[in-house]
Amino acid sequence: MPHTTDTVEDDGIDCVPAPKPVHYAEQALLGALLLEPARLADTEQLSADHFESHTHAALFTGIRTIPVPDPADHAKDTTWFTKILDFARPHAPGLSASYLHSLIQFCPRSQHAAAYAQMIRADYTRRLLRSHAERLALTATDPGLPDPAATVLVLADDFSRLLGELAGEFAPHPGSLPRTVLPAEEPRQAAEDYLAEERLLLASATAIPREVSQMRWLRAEDFASPLHAGLWRTITALVHRGDMVDPVTVLGEAQHRGLLVGALTPRDLMALVSTPAGSPEHWGEQILRRALLTRTHRVAAQIAAYTDDFANTPHQLITGSRRALADLNTLRTRYHHATTPAPAPTAGPHAHAAPLPRAASPPPQATPTAAQTRR
Repeated sequence: MPHTTDTVEDDGIDCVPAPKPVHYAEQALLGALLLEPARLADTEQLSADHFESHTHAALFTGIRTIPVPDPADHAKDTTWFTKILDFARPHAPGLSASYLHSLIQFCPRSQHAAAYAQMIRADYTRRLLRSHAERLALTATDPGLPDPAATVLVLADDFSRLLGELAGEFAPHPGSLPRTVLPAEEPRQAAEDYLAEERLLLASATAIPREVSQMRWLRAEDFASPLHAGLWRTITALVHRGDMVDPVTVLGEAQHRGLLVGALTPRDLMALVSTPAGSPEHWGEQILRRALLTRTHRVAAQIAAYTDDFANTPHQLITGSRRALADLNTLRTRYHHATTPAPAPTAGPHAHAAPLPRAASPPPQATPTAAQTRR
């Protein structure tokens, strides 16, 4: 009869992730402080918020709060241990006296307390940058915000100030840029309403080309559709050369630029730029705003990727994050130029002329009569 073995159910213990290096640094530091409370002087820049473990943070707060005992008295009894345990237990109910004694065993060298504290601060910096990047990404994709572009720019400024403060806490070293291999950039998945706004811009720009020359703040890379980006280059090229602009001339220039590929027919292309509605500047602002949010989300994902790479030092994380945020500056400048109202004229014959609203549709052209057509 063949030998059978009982099936042992998986209890999930093997799936528990191993503690991260900072866990051992926290244990070592607490053990050093419990063994030699005078080592607190080596942790002046450390706070309980820097600890990843809630239990360890409660213990550190107790060590900082309970007056340090006399070294001679501390060597003879455990009174200070008991006071720390009583202080921390309400915040960490599972804490036991045996764990405090174990922490001392986990400390290789109490004189290395400053190094353990530095490891804890470094890991806290990593988690802090990660949380700011996640908040930036979520804000850039939050449909409920009344003005998400303004909000993400404020968050980006706050992030930059934080990085400036952190830069002074960690010494620079060679190889300051992260070597993290960033994930390939995914193609932009534009919703239909985004594409509709781009089509309205192209048609309005064809109908009102005089406004296009004032829209140097909008670039082809701001468009979600490659075809629309190519048509924007087509229209702006005609405008900047001073050529005539209408659906037929746009078709001719688009043909020279190789845009008539695939199933796109000349009739389709002319129809795309033949139904204007509103002002080109209005639709251009909408497109630029969405491009700003898309770029912000991409920058946040880049910073998050840096923080996920534990090979990066705090200095590399800070430098890489500052470089990533700097990529927003050019787009931010263009966005402010597009959305900042021009100063009202103070003198001259046209000083009191009311400006045309940007979203106003162009005035309809009168249909010629049959007699006019014959003449």
